[in-house]
Amino acid sequence: MKLQSTNRLAAETSPYLLQHAHNPVDWYPWGAEAFAKARQEDKPVFLSIGYAACHWCHVMERDSFEDEEVARSLNEDFVAVKVDREERPDVDQLYMAAVQALGQQGGWPLSVWLTPALKPFMGGTYFPKAGFLALLRETARLWKTRRTDVLDDAVAVAQYLQDAARAVQPGVVEPDDVLERAARQLAQDYDPVSGGFSPAPKFPQASVIRFLLRRHLRTGEPEPLAMAERTLQSMARGGIYDQLGGGFHRYSTDAQWLVPHFEKMLCDNALLAAAYLEAFQATGNGFYARIARETLHYVLRDLSTPEGAFCGAEDADSEGVEGQFYVWTPEEARAVLGAADAERFCRAFGVTPDGNWEPSEESLPRDRSVLHVVEEGDLARLRGMMLRARGRRPRPRRDDKVLTAWNALMISALAKAAQVLGAPLYAKAAVRAARFLLVKHVSCGRLRRSSRAGVTGLDGYLEDHAYLAAALLDLYETTFDAAYYAAATRLAARAIELFWDDRAGGFFSAIPDEALFVRLREEHEGPLPSANAVMALTLLRLHALTGEPELLERAERTVASFHGALGRIPSGHASLLCAVDFLQGPVTAVVVSGPEPEALLSAARKVFCPNQVVALADGRAPIPILEGRGPLAGKAAAYVCRDWTCPPPVTDPAELEALLRRRI
Repeated sequence: MKLQSTNRLAAETSPYLLQHAHNPVDWYPWGAEAFAKARQEDKPVFLSIGYAACHWCHVMERDSFEDEEVARSLNEDFVAVKVDREERPDVDQLYMAAVQALGQQGGWPLSVWLTPALKPFMGGTYFPKAGFLALLRETARLWKTRRTDVLDDAVAVAQYLQDAARAVQPGVVEPDDVLERAARQLAQDYDPVSGGFSPAPKFPQASVIRFLLRRHLRTGEPEPLAMAERTLQSMARGGIYDQLGGGFHRYSTDAQWLVPHFEKMLCDNALLAAAYLEAFQATGNGFYARIARETLHYVLRDLSTPEGAFCGAEDADSEGVEGQFYVWTPEEARAVLGAADAERFCRAFGVTPDGNWEPSEESLPRDRSVLHVVEEGDLARLRGMMLRARGRRPRPRRDDKVLTAWNALMISALAKAAQVLGAPLYAKAAVRAARFLLVKHVSCGRLRRSSRAGVTGLDGYLEDHAYLAAALLDLYETTFDAAYYAAATRLAARAIELFWDDRAGGFFSAIPDEALFVRLREEHEGPLPSANAVMALTLLRLHALTGEPELLERAERTVASFHGALGRIPSGHASLLCAVDFLQGPVTAVVVSGPEPEALLSAARKVFCPNQVVALADGRAPIPILEGRGPLAGKAAAYVCRDWTCPPPVTDPAELEALLRRRI
């Protein structure tokens, strides 16, 4: 058969799908056309899930999907479907769970074989060409000769996932017990040399850091703070952090944070910036503020869109080589800096003739180094020169779609930075991004998942609603514009309407989809915060402002629905632990009123007090807790209410700060 030069993916907007538009594989996007073809031709579906910045997705494309022999096998015996996991997290969540149920390790690219009824019977991740081609041929043979066995396997996997979804049973969560056991588990997993909570590969776990900071605040124990600080410092001095341009790569391939997987994700940088800002609040160490600033400046410089939103990611590869953009030789440093400055730079950042980086392509030299901090010093001038020189290299590709959930995480980080660092630049950027989402990603009251080139994608998922509601509350606490409070309230109500699980409490991940054979909830927390946890925290924050009992009840039921998961591995649910900590209380509401409130607001924002809401009684927001909170003798006043008990207000910023610093 003649293989086509373009396929149906050419009509899509996803950068990941477009990367495959010229493959000889007859790809279909996820949808009715592909499913109908599978049924009509009685063929299994080959489902390939990945994302634009995924290095091994690129490798499998080059090795297999651009190969005519592989394409011929796929086109003759299967209906090939491509999915961008960032556009369809529900599809990714379901079939990732299926692959793991089949006893395989998850990851991307995700490769799954489905019946025409879309039930999975075999799967894995990356396959080299020879193994992949053999697997395609064997699967086609089994489909033709042992159909009953294949269908039985598919039914068994589907039934397993359906049973697991129904097995969620709420229970009583004891905060003291859960938080204590989580802290012990993290201490057992902790690497005392390099920080972090796993062997190689090591992922930055921003939610774990934020839980440990809360644990230290609640108990006064030094260990949680020490674990958080060593991890934050080791990451920021390692190669996982871009020592020239700021921002963090996806993960470290080793246990020392030295050699990263070089893709940069908007979501990771938003979460880590927020974690470093909280560490600055908790310790006063300006190092954490510097890393947060550099990370945010990277995003504003390299991931911003002209409209003020943020792109999803930068690729790991450039010039066809992973990491090529970021690594250096001593000779390259000398060409930029001259001999003397280059010697100082190379010594400070570990650039050696032997290198410390091994590219995945065996034919490439091994003499390049990933920059990491070996010696401290004032190297801003040299870093600036090297950054400008690096800017002349071919850049990694950007995934320029705008995801609601990830943009919301960045809005939260920027809002927190504006509060903690007193920097209007960050508030302005957060406002621009929020306005973009509220105008471009909301249509007829429905929140959309993504947009690119003026085209919006599917309806939003739980994480889109949860993260954006939280971000809008953060933005209210930054600007005190009542419109953001109102929008956050509407989004929280919409999330309850669309995703609430009446049986068990808590939230489903997506609205029902007839193509998917089970509607899933989150089983565990991955790199992103649990959307259920973020919803619980948002409901708790709204309850602290309004006193509405239904908000508290739904937050409590959400936490209770994870009783089993928290009982098994509480440390694997860090964001939910933060919600448990908030639920345990006391919750502080700071209400500021009167003329020139800036000094009091600055004092409130200086203190690390995560179980806190801040509101301004300026007559703009109809928030119940603001009622009756006026100025004191014509001066700005701050009311510090704990669990709706409000002592007399204070007018002195130092007194307010001292009041907030009292241990829980």
